[in-house]
Amino acid sequence: MKPIYLDHAATTPLHPEVIKQMHLIMQTVFGNPSSIHAYGRKARQVMDEARRVIAESIHANEKDIYFTSGGTEADNLALIGTALANKHKGNHIITTEQEHHAVLHAAEYLEQNGFNITYLPVNENGLVSVESVKQSLTDETILVSVMYVNNETGMIQPIKEIAELLKDHQAYFHTDAVQAYGLIDIHVKDMHIDLLTTSAHKINGPKGIGFLYTAETVQISPLAFGGEQERKRRPGTENIVNVTGFQKAVELMLESKDKNRDMYEDYRTIFLDTLKAEDVSFSINGELRQAVPNIVNLSFPGIHVESFLTNLDLEGIAASSGSACTAGAVDPSHVLVAMYGQDDSRINQSIRFSFGRENNEENIKEAAQRIASIVKRLTK
Repeated sequence: MKPIYLDHAATTPLHPEVIKQMHLIMQTVFGNPSSIHAYGRKARQVMDEARRVIAESIHANEKDIYFTSGGTEADNLALIGTALANKHKGNHIITTEQEHHAVLHAAEYLEQNGFNITYLPVNENGLVSVESVKQSLTDETILVSVMYVNNETGMIQPIKEIAELLKDHQAYFHTDAVQAYGLIDIHVKDMHIDLLTTSAHKINGPKGIGFLYTAETVQISPLAFGGEQERKRRPGTENIVNVTGFQKAVELMLESKDKNRDMYEDYRTIFLDTLKAEDVSFSINGELRQAVPNIVNLSFPGIHVESFLTNLDLEGIAASSGSACTAGAVDPSHVLVAMYGQDDSRINQSIRFSFGRENNEENIKEAAQRIASIVKRLTK
């Protein structure tokens, strides 16, 4: 029985071209980009080219891209760094109840250090209301942070509308675009996005590398101290190998973005239609018309998520009950709690399936058939 990977929202396999590029840099470039000799200049050239390609992918200026160790560090720098640098303007921050833990735990840290945090609710489809953002704004608000695409449900938030709302307000607007990057066209300047975070390992790039975009006008304090790398905002000798792997992943992503989006739409349709044909009872958490096509979160009445995940694994299906950062935890998904409330049965009956490079029409259909068999067995 061949295993089938349906957990691309957790991480994606390295693209062979990314591996090839990283291996080349490992063999040919080892200098420190901060060194002024030829070895250092060669490494700096690699860094500069990667920064240029990645900046262009979101229509940003090269100097506004800061490489980090991933989405979590970028989110922490965006929230905590911005809050610390702007506390003279106010101490109020707005976010939502369903953010990734990298944002939520950063917000909790700020709350413990004197900042006032508003956690906005979402509706049953997992969408935050633009009106709720408007009503929560005060003269003390210095930052609004709303994720672009939810990592558990795939729901696309009204980012453009929220950013437009903040155009004439002092508050900066940050969006965690980790799950959006590679599927949605992002133009940070036209959309009035002040800070944006991504991670390479969600687009078939290496783990351990991401970036934070900050507009030129954003005041932000570093969270670490040392050398003058990344224009003093993120010190430490740069990871050239991962940076160039990220660059190659972005280049490949840009070439195939539209094709992938259509392909994932087909995969999702095949997946859901096969479950229906197998006469399996399920409901969709969220609204497909307002979601990215590669993530679908389903609730199966009569099953319990932990035993379901165990059986999926035994049948060679890799899926998740929520974000990978909380995998193995018995706590219910905070995203589904935000959508349905603490006592709703769907919280303990839901699984996230996410499609990507490891899939094709055949294994999507086979996966749905195996899943249907497990559901029928568990609900006898």
